[in-house]
Amino acid sequence: MTASTVDLAPPSRATRLGSLLRRALLSEIRVYTSIARAIARRPAVPIGGTGIAYHRPLLTILIVFIGLSAVEIPIVDLIVHRWPVVRIIMLVVGIWGVTWMVGLLCAMLMRPHTIGPDGVQVRSGLESEVSIAWDDIASIEISRRVDEPKQRRVTDGEYAERVQDETNIEIELEHPIAIRLPGVHPKGGVHTVARVRLWADDPRAFLAAARPFLTAAG
Repeated sequence: MTASTVDLAPPSRATRLGSLLRRALLSEIRVYTSIARAIARRPAVPIGGTGIAYHRPLLTILIVFIGLSAVEIPIVDLIVHRWPVVRIIMLVVGIWGVTWMVGLLCAMLMRPHTIGPDGVQVRSGLESEVSIAWDDIASIEISRRVDEPKQRRVTDGEYAERVQDETNIEIELEHPIAIRLPGVHPKGGVHTVARVRLWADDPRAFLAAARPFLTAAG
C-alpha cells in the first residue's frame, strides 16, 4: 500500500507563505478560544459524543515550560528596567509567550479526540482535526506502536497522530479516504489514507465509546 497525495505539485513560495500566515492566525485565535473554553469548562465535544484525552504524556512538560516562562518575565524585567522601550517590548513578548503556552495546554484539554454520532474526530493541539465517518470505519482496536522520531504523519497510506512518537489505537478503514492536514504538501495538504493511528490516554475508554456506534453502523 502506498500513500496517495492529491496535491502533487510543489507549492510556490507565495502558497507556502499564505498557508503559514493562515495557520499562524488560526493558532492565535485557537489560543484565546481554548482559554475561554477552559474558563467556561466547555470542551469542544459534539452533543451525544465523548471526549478522549491525549495530553497526559505532555502535561508535565508543558506545565514546567509555563512555570519557567512565567518566572523568566520578572527576571528579564529586572535586567532591562533601565531601558524603558526594551523593557516594554520584552514584557509584552514575555506575557504573550506565556499566554500562548497556556492556550496550547488549554487546547489539548478542551479539544480532545471525540467519538460521536457523526464519527471519530482525531485532534492534536491547536490545529489538527481529521473527521472519519462511521461508514468509512471497518474496525478499531488497541495496538501500541512506537515510531522513529520526526516521521511524517502520513506514510504508506497510513495517518498517524502520535504523542511522543507513540500511538495505541488503530482504525482500519473500509476504503481509502481523503484527509486534509494543516499546511501544504508534502507534510500537509490532502492525503489519501486507508488506516489511522492515534494516541489516547485511555484506549479502553476509546473502544468502549466507539463500540455502540460501530455496532449500529455495522
